[in-house]
Amino acid sequence: MFRRLRTDPPPSLTISVDGVPIAVRPGETVAAALLLAGQPAGRSTPVTGAARGPYCMMGVCFDCLVEIDGVGNRQACMIEAAEGMQVRRQGGARRIDPLS
Repeated sequence: MFRRLRTDPPPSLTISVDGVPIAVRPGETVAAALLLAGQPAGRSTPVTGAARGPYCMMGVCFDCLVEIDGVGNRQACMIEAAEGMQVRRQGGARRIDPLS
């Protein structure tokens, strides 16, 4: 369903999504990488657990929220993929740790 329009240059970066390596091109967003890998769901809703993935691809809808390098609620469509980036899907509401 989602594919690159051009075949050059080949992917040269690797990010990890829930521990699975995904090859991406420089300049591609995390959301594009998820879609290209056939794994569009980045989170599930807190109430019903429904899968949510990139929708608007321009930072308006907040359906593409993921955890990136340990920071939750990042918009995958607005973050450019970088070598070694660790992406995790979010399940339900984000946990907020109380200050000690």
